[in-house]
Amino acid sequence: MNMESTGIQNHLSSFFKWIIICLLTGILSGLASALFLFLLEWATSYRENNYWIISLLPVGGLMIGLLYYYYGKEAVKGNNLILEEYDNPKKTIPFIMAPLVLAGTIITHLFGGSAGREGTAVQMGGALSDQFTLLFKLQPEERKTILIIGISAGFASIFGTPLAGALFALEVLYFSKIRINSIVPSFMTAYIAYYTVELLPVKHTHYSIPFVPELTAMNLFWIVPAGILFGLAAMLFSRTTHFWGRLFSKYIPYPPLRPFVGGIILAIVIFSFHTTKFIGLGIPAIVDSFQNQSDNFDFLLKILFTGFTLGAGFKGGEVTPLFFVGATLGSALSGLIPLPVALLAGMGFVAVFSGATHTPVACSIMGMELFGVDCGIYVALACLVAYFCSGSVGIYHSQIVKGPKHIVYQKIRRKDLKDL
Repeated sequence: MNMESTGIQNHLSSFFKWIIICLLTGILSGLASALFLFLLEWATSYRENNYWIISLLPVGGLMIGLLYYYYGKEAVKGNNLILEEYDNPKKTIPFIMAPLVLAGTIITHLFGGSAGREGTAVQMGGALSDQFTLLFKLQPEERKTILIIGISAGFASIFGTPLAGALFALEVLYFSKIRINSIVPSFMTAYIAYYTVELLPVKHTHYSIPFVPELTAMNLFWIVPAGILFGLAAMLFSRTTHFWGRLFSKYIPYPPLRPFVGGIILAIVIFSFHTTKFIGLGIPAIVDSFQNQSDNFDFLLKILFTGFTLGAGFKGGEVTPLFFVGATLGSALSGLIPLPVALLAGMGFVAVFSGATHTPVACSIMGMELFGVDCGIYVALACLVAYFCSGSVGIYHSQIVKGPKHIVYQKIRRKDLKDL
């Protein structure tokens, strides 16, 4: 009887402990994301109204480089640090990651870099949640759950998609041995973070697909070539970012100088283009792509601008630029594929993201959260095709990729070696 009583007490204690952890993580991550969204809107507005500030992009880059070099040598790994700590726990993610990535991303956007916001929110969520590891004296396996809820809280609060946020955290780490016990906390924290932002005077961008055509065999057929192109765009995005990162590391040994030099080149290119369309988040271009056919090369220019910005050492996420790439590519394809421009833009919006992060389930759910369930089949199939066609390397080089996709690409590599 005493043993039963002790067991019940332990279960209740664990239950209330995780309720408290989920509440604290969700609220703190939501507040951090709300502050970030507010500052991001201010930085974007100020830059658009003061075009001259782009000339200071090298100075902004040097500031970011020096901050990370002297105060964030571990934090500089960004999302990859969270993935590494989940797979091979060593030490708590430094709290300084949160203010550093917040400051670095705002500086990037203020002076004209091309970056996103997901990476910032996820890193803030991961850094904030991991502080509870020591506070609650959590075991190594429990710490895995802490990192998952940090990711889900950051993602859900920054995009306003709690279901996708919870699933993304689970799916991006799926092959790193997800614990069943992590599922409920992931969903709970995602919704807490989401509603924290919703209660504040901060708004997310809304997109709509006004018309979804009937699911005919021909319409389903057209999803395949579109999905293949979305997957190839995701592959190009990932490899471009990694390429510039390697190039800057190889030729500029002193890290703070990389974003400084990159900032000089970026500023010259931006002024040469006489447009701010391809810098910052690019939200106006994304919104427009749902209404009007985009120019054929918009998605390629965004890949180049973002890959160079992040590869040079500026801070920010990759996901919103991936949305830009997918939406503008899908919109441009409306000239060739007989599907509505908004539907193709929406399919590309989530499918390129699916390919670059190896998360087709979360991206399919995200598409339905953002655009409605009517487009569910179109979005899900596009995400699945893009996932298989995007190569074996995504934007997170520390992510473990296994399963059917891994097997397919292993066979392709073996065949290539045999042919050689």
